[in-house]
Amino acid sequence: MRALIAVATAATLAVASPLLAATLGDDGLHKTDWMRDTFKDLREDLAEANAEGKRLVIFFEQRGCVYCTKMHEEVFPEPVLSDYIEENYFVVQMNLHGDTEVTDLDGEALSEKAAARKWGILFTPTILFLPEEVPEGQSVSQAAVSVMPGAFALGTTLDMFTWVNEKRYELDGDEDFQRYHARMIQERDNGKTD
Repeated sequence: MRALIAVATAATLAVASPLLAATLGDDGLHKTDWMRDTFKDLREDLAEANAEGKRLVIFFEQRGCVYCTKMHEEVFPEPVLSDYIEENYFVVQMNLHGDTEVTDLDGEALSEKAAARKWGILFTPTILFLPEEVPEGQSVSQAAVSVMPGAFALGTTLDMFTWVNEKRYELDGDEDFQRYHARMIQERDNGKTD
C-alpha cells in the first residue's frame, strides 16, 4: 500500500510541477541536458555535429545574466523548443568572460573572452548558428549563417531555430527571417502568440 501511495504521489507531483528550468553550474552558467561538454575545439565540434546530422550552435552566456535566466526558466524548458533543439542542434556553451581555451574554426586558440571579442559578442545571451561546411580560414563570426542577439519569447526563438535548421537563409526570394517570422506569427494560434 505504501508503495502504491508513493507512486501516486510521485505521479501527482510530476504532473503538477512546472517545467524544469536549467541548473546552474559551478561557473554560474545555466546547464541543460542538450548542451554539450566539449574541449571547445570548434573544428572537432562541427565535425561531430555533422556526424550526428545536427547543426552546430554556440551559446554565449555570463554569470548573473538576467536575460539568460529568463530564457532558461521561461523559454528553453518549453518542450516544443527544447525537443527541437535536442533533435536538431549540437549546442556548445561559452562564457562571455571565461578563460577556457577555445579553438576557432580558423585554427586560432584563444580564451572564451578573447573569442567573444574577436567574434563581436557584446552581450548575453547571444546565439551563433553555424553552417555544416565552413571554408578554410574562416572564423566563427565569418562563417555564422545567423546570430540571435538577446532574449526572445518562445515563438521568436523557435522560429529562429527552425529558420536556420531549414536553411531558409539560402533560399532566394523575399522571405528573410523577419518575413518568415511574421508569417509564422499569423499561422500560429491565429496570431495569438509571438
